[in-house]
Order: sequence, then structure tokens, then C-alpha cells
Amino acid sequence: MKRIAVFASGSGTNTEAIIHHFKSDLTGDVALIVSTKIENYVITRAKNHDIAFHILDKQGFKEGVDLLKVLNLHDINFIVLAGFMWLIPTYLTRKFQGSIVNIHPALLPKYGGKGMYGKHVHQAVLDANEAESGITIHHVNDKYDDGQIIFQATCNVDISDTVESLADKIHLLEHAHYAKIISELQTGVS
Repeated sequence: MKRIAVFASGSGTNTEAIIHHFKSDLTGDVALIVSTKIENYVITRAKNHDIAFHILDKQGFKEGVDLLKVLNLHDINFIVLAGFMWLIPTYLTRKFQGSIVNIHPALLPKYGGKGMYGKHVHQAVLDANEAESGITIHHVNDKYDDGQIIFQATCNVDISDTVESLADKIHLLEHAHYAKIISELQTGVS
């Protein structure tokens, strides 16, 4: 069984879906939530599920000593990014090579890179008059949205779509696929 740390920066809806998935799927266990602020609602989700959490500061994250201690303390061997906005440092990508995944709210390689998250991605997709958008689940390296693609799912972009309606479609895809793909990675299926 993989011991999973979920790194999340916001409200944690994907984190919640992942937690629920692994309550019945014994290929993994969400053992730790890592976030950037105690005020992030994902910390409340961690508390609601009695999951340990760790708050990062930017400098400590770059240096890594405390984070690595926490990851070791909880026997973490797989990292899932779920709305985590900071670039993952080389010390983590080396230690967890092939064992860090991210979900991006667009079809990479389009609309990826620094600053391309959430509403910014959806607005870019709408501005380009794309016929479809979707999600990309990918391995993580030390560049934004650059790791090997594992899985993609698509949705139509309608002429009437707004940033909010497109975001809703993307969230449905995220919740339908992310935990399942993480599970498949645990068992070597994906």
C-alpha cells in the first residue's frame, strides 16, 4: 500500500475526492496533507478526516529539511499535487522520481506553465475558441506542467461557456478520474 501525501493550496475538493476514494481502495492511504496556509480549507478537510497535516513556508519548502523529515515521519512514498501552486524543487523530484503526480485543468501541452492555473487556464481556452478542453494527469519534474503525460480526458467547450461553466466541467472530470488514475499507478495498471 502506498502512503500518499496530498499537496494542496486551496479548498481541497480534489483532495476530498481522493480521501474518499482511498477509504475503500486499499492500494493507497492518504496519510498526510501538505499546504501553504493554515487557513486553506484543505486543512479543515484534513482535520475532518483525522489526517495529519503540515504547513509549508516558502523558504523552508525550497530548503526541504523540515519537509523531508515530515514525509519520512509519515512513511510517505507517493505525492499527489491537487491544486498546489508552488514549483516542486529538485530535491523532491529526485527523491520521489516517478512517484509525484499532478492534475492540470487543460489538455497539455497547451495552456501549461507558470501562471496557468484555475480561471487563467479556462479564460485562455475560451479566448482561443477551443472546441474542447479537459484534464491532464502527469508525472512531475522540476518544471511547471512538463512531466510525462499519464492520462487525459476531454470535454466540449460550448459557445455559451463561461470561465465558471468550463471550470464546472473540468471539476467533474477531475473528480471522476484523478483518484482512479492514482490507484492504477499504485497497482501498475496505468
